[in-house]
Amino acid sequence: MAVKVIELKCIGCGKCVRVCPFDAIDMIDKKAKINEKCTACGQCVVACPVKAIEKEEKKFRAGGVDVELYRGVWVFAEQRDGELLNVAIELVGEGRKIADALETELTAVLLGKDVDNLAEKLVKYGADNVLYADHPLLNVYTTDGYTKIIYDLIKERKPEIMLIGATNIGRDLGPRISARVHTGLTADCTKLDVDLENRRLMQTRPAFGGNLMATIICPDHRPQMSTVRPGVMEKAKYDESRKGNIVKFTPDLKDEDIRAKVIEVVKGGKAEVQLEESKIIVSGGRGLGNPEGFKLIEDLAKKLGGVVGASRATVDAGWIEHGHQVGQTGKTVRPSLYVACGISGAIQHLAGMQDSKVIVAINKDADAPIFKIADYGIVGDVYEVLPELIEALDNVDDIMEAFKGLNK
Repeated sequence: MAVKVIELKCIGCGKCVRVCPFDAIDMIDKKAKINEKCTACGQCVVACPVKAIEKEEKKFRAGGVDVELYRGVWVFAEQRDGELLNVAIELVGEGRKIADALETELTAVLLGKDVDNLAEKLVKYGADNVLYADHPLLNVYTTDGYTKIIYDLIKERKPEIMLIGATNIGRDLGPRISARVHTGLTADCTKLDVDLENRRLMQTRPAFGGNLMATIICPDHRPQMSTVRPGVMEKAKYDESRKGNIVKFTPDLKDEDIRAKVIEVVKGGKAEVQLEESKIIVSGGRGLGNPEGFKLIEDLAKKLGGVVGASRATVDAGWIEHGHQVGQTGKTVRPSLYVACGISGAIQHLAGMQDSKVIVAINKDADAPIFKIADYGIVGDVYEVLPELIEALDNVDDIMEAFKGLNK
């Protein structure tokens, strides 16, 4: 982007000089001249009374691409063991919104072996097209195999946007693809928007430890790529009546294309906490005072049939593993019930759970920010309130059992 003066129109009024915040305009021979201090902010363009200053935006710079050749929104439909991940369905939903705004098509990219049923599902969830690469070497994820196939597809079909889930696989795959096609990648996004005039993807993510949100654009390269945090976007709605185009093909992939071979898949003995998929979450914060407080959190979560969450402060203190962390630098969740115990409500934590359907806050500080977004609030010590709640739930169970006995 550059600012230029049309000398034939310039009347030498000097108004542009006065409004320029960077001292980037000189008056030479009664004509405005732009110097090297110019940042192309556009203040002079607006101020000029005779429209003698223009801001010129090039389609692409040296090293960039002709962005006009790229069209369409793609999402990587990650699957494991023949099952679509929730984040893939979330990306289809978000990709559908973006594609509709840009008046273009949404394409899901599916890689695997004998997962034809998933291609059909992606259409029902909202994809206009599904590019389905079916090959024995794609049965298990490999960096080389997946990167090669998607790179070849991008070079051939030229999408303007590609979204990938910020999973373990997505965080490995995204950088490899972006490096191969020489484009940018915004990692771990929590919000996406579109600048319709310039067809730019506005990619927002936490920065500086979650203390501020940065919105990033990729003006000169394509596709515009983001990895998106699971649980942030709403899932696409399943519509059995939807129709779409499925392109199934056998890619040109050989054993020698894959340098790192997967010999065996060994699943860890301890399952990862599935916070994003849980309907009920009970979270503990610094107000617990010590790691032993999570025993009460676990008891209440078990009684409610939910899982344990945590604030960043407790994770940093080593009280609980990072997999339980909710917030900008943890996981974003949307449960039906979120119980915040001893959590003050820092903005970074609220960003990760404020879309919960029902929020219950327990804190002895009546002025804690968490109460501003809570549906129900209890002012009190968690070590007094939680045992009472657990006991009350036990009594409910006893009453329900008694009613069952009467009905026999």
